[in-house]
This record gives sequence, structure tokens and C-alpha cells, in this order.
Amino acid sequence: QVQLVESGGGTVQPGASLRLSCVASQFTLNHYAMGWFRQAPGKEREGVACINDRDDGTYYADSVKGRFTISRDYAKDTVYLQMNSLKPEDTAAYYCAALFTLPSTARMFFDMLHVKGQGTQVTVSS
Repeated sequence: QVQLVESGGGTVQPGASLRLSCVASQFTLNHYAMGWFRQAPGKEREGVACINDRDDGTYYADSVKGRFTISRDYAKDTVYLQMNSLKPEDTAAYYCAALFTLPSTARMFFDMLHVKGQGTQVTVSS
């Protein structure tokens, strides 16, 4: 069964950093655009970032531009989300996702979603 497994979540203070990782079983990430989305209680899910599988092109939500960086290690078949300058509004469950192609808009992110993980919680609080 295809599985994406996230790790690296936790509770941090505002301004801190975290790095999320995503690996797969029964699945190779290298054939897909890979992304992260998040969902906070009572809020709509939000596509946060995505990286292409061909040219490493990227997509970022406006809310995280300049603070979050998505990257992938083809040798390790792993995708990362480096999150800096975290804010309380970044608090959410973060999900790794395989997408059919790199989205160009926020709406397109979920139209392109193929497989997602179980999520890892990120809490930013003082």
C-alpha cells in the first residue's frame, strides 16, 4: 500500500524554525511533483508549497513566501519543508502530498493532488 510518511513536526515558539521530512513506501517520490499542505481546526486546507520533478520549479502560497523553502533529495527519495520565522498562524497539521504536476494557483494544488500522508502537527505558541 502506498504511504507517505511525514516527520519533524513539534511545538515551537514564534520565530523558531522546523524542518519537515517526507518519505514514501511502495512509492517513489521522484516521479511526481511533491508538495505540502496544511489544515488548522476550523479552517480550509491550504496548499503551502510544491516542487516539480523535472526542473525543481516551485510554488509557494503567499502566506509562506520568504519563510518556507521546499526541497527534495532525489538520492534519498525525500522531500523537505524548511520553515523559518514561524508564526502562531502557521499552527496546523502539515501533510505531504504527491501531485500530478506543479500547480500555478492555490486552487490548482488540490486538483493535482494524487496521494497524501497522515500528517504531522506543527504548533507555534509562546
